[in-house]
Amino acid sequence: MPAWNESESIGNTIREVYEFGPVCDVLVVDDGSRDNTAQVAREAGATVLELPFNMGVGGAMRTGFKYAKNYGYSQVIQVDADGQHDPRDIKAVLDGLQHADIAIGARFANKGNYTVRGPRKWAMKVLAWTISRVAGTNLTDVTSGFRAANMKAIRQYVDHYPAEYLGDTIDSLVVAIRSGCTVRQVGVSMRERQGGTPSHDPIKAAIYLGRSGMALLFALTRKKTEPSTN
Repeated sequence: MPAWNESESIGNTIREVYEFGPVCDVLVVDDGSRDNTAQVAREAGATVLELPFNMGVGGAMRTGFKYAKNYGYSQVIQVDADGQHDPRDIKAVLDGLQHADIAIGARFANKGNYTVRGPRKWAMKVLAWTISRVAGTNLTDVTSGFRAANMKAIRQYVDHYPAEYLGDTIDSLVVAIRSGCTVRQVGVSMRERQGGTPSHDPIKAAIYLGRSGMALLFALTRKKTEPSTN
């Protein structure tokens, strides 16, 4: 669970994961928060790794995957600290790993009523269409951060997850596919942020999607690699 200044929501999010999700360990990677996110997370029962400064989602995620690999976890799932991902859907997304190396909790897959409009909607459709062609399966929500990974995908992420913040969900997904990981999506419901302040407004969201498009182009030009075997 990557977290940056999420003290208002992370405690309840962790408690909901324990209450409504399958039996699991919760790791919070505190990405250089300026508030007491780390303290709140520990009090809610999570293991916390504190980064010395803000590295962005990519750096936090790579840290989490290294932790999972080092401690021998066979499956992991990323859940946003702001509570938008409903812990009741965690099991369904993990079950998607029965048929793939990476399972995406998709907001636009005939479940829930999450909607986007305007340029953001069309940019997301173009990204989804393009990556669906690369993955060889229909994907409708490639920017979702609600993702599960098996051991093969964990090793691949440790080797190649982009530490820089440049549409990291897009970049990491394309590189994983080109490294031989298979992907499928599972329909999930998306909730409103449960607390705190959104990290980006509509203008920043549009900029993010533009950066995602650039990240997609870079990712498609990367050399194919194989996940490490140890």
